[in-house]
Amino acid sequence: MLFVGLRYSFSRKRNRFASVIALVSMLGMVLGVASLITVLSIMNGFSAELRERILALVPHGYVEPVAGNLNDWETVAEELIASPQVVAAAPYISDQVILAGPYLLRGAVLTGIEPNREAAVSRVGQSMTSGRLDDLATEPFTVVLGATLARTLGVGPGDTVQATLPKLTITPLGTFPRTRRLLVSGLFSVNAQPDSYQAYVSLATAQRLFGLGTGVDGVQVKTTDLMAAPRQLAQLAKTLPPGLQARDWSQTQGSLFQAVRMEKIMVGLLLLSVVAVAAFNIVSTLVMSVAEKRGDIAVLRTMGARSMGIMSIFVAHGLGLAATGITLGALVGITLATHIAAVSAWLERLLGVSLFDPTVYFISELPARLLWQDVAWVVGASLSLSLLATLYPAWRASRIAPAEVLRYE
Repeated sequence: MLFVGLRYSFSRKRNRFASVIALVSMLGMVLGVASLITVLSIMNGFSAELRERILALVPHGYVEPVAGNLNDWETVAEELIASPQVVAAAPYISDQVILAGPYLLRGAVLTGIEPNREAAVSRVGQSMTSGRLDDLATEPFTVVLGATLARTLGVGPGDTVQATLPKLTITPLGTFPRTRRLLVSGLFSVNAQPDSYQAYVSLATAQRLFGLGTGVDGVQVKTTDLMAAPRQLAQLAKTLPPGLQARDWSQTQGSLFQAVRMEKIMVGLLLLSVVAVAAFNIVSTLVMSVAEKRGDIAVLRTMGARSMGIMSIFVAHGLGLAATGITLGALVGITLATHIAAVSAWLERLLGVSLFDPTVYFISELPARLLWQDVAWVVGASLSLSLLATLYPAWRASRIAPAEVLRYE
């Protein structure tokens, strides 16, 4: 019965109009599957770029006091490094400030670090475009700014910015916000959003600016695996002394990646509707095939074919068309996903436009990352929809009474 159904699918002796409908259904399947694989791969590429760039400055986790400051951070850092799940640990102080350039004010996150320890937990030192991160430790009251933040403030290395801190200074003349001029010693760039708000000073400078004495806000932690950090930090939290808590990067940056994941799911479902339309176009093809093959169905039934056998013929007929479209669509989608950068560059040359302005999007070409589990999901969902679409017409074919058909032959 499977052989008979496949012969119906690819037979040349068919009604021309039915052949056109079948071809349109198959092309719709090709377009839907190819679009779905390509778009999911592009969204995977954007997610990977986002994770690579933003998490370049974000440690895998933090160990912080539940309340107040952490004064014996050296002891805590040594205990953390002794854990097999922790690769490195570094102290930090972080708070929001207002930075003032010659003409503009901008809010920023000012983070105090130890440059030699920071290199082990983040890649900010490798992202320097001007100056060196180590200069923070040798020159007090110097600051390293994100490239976009420095450009917004209109400053560069050698210039000064005025930092207004969330602290008040009480004088005989009244209460004033605490301010301090900082010398810009360098710039960094990760080509992502942190370039527009992040600034770094030395740990000693931050302690003096925020009035923490020898205390810090907590200890940054780098684990053995970034993606396993939430699980590893949860296990580590159980071994911490009372009064300390652990946070991982998914708690500080997770909402952003959760939004990207949700967007991928929603776009996938929307594009799957294109596949669904193509799949249910198979209904029209099978209905016309059933009408065209009524005489053949009657002959098969009189020769002893059962209802389930007739039904399986038309299910195989519809799945044959769908599988051809899905296979071609998967091949086209995989080819596009793996060559999307070259395709987008060709379109830019052809149209004379820039699809992605690097100053706006931080990228110059479409990133793509093909995941085979996405391909398997698309192919499986498409075959499932196609199978559902074939059931009703195939059932109708199995209900044809041979006596009624042969009476008029």
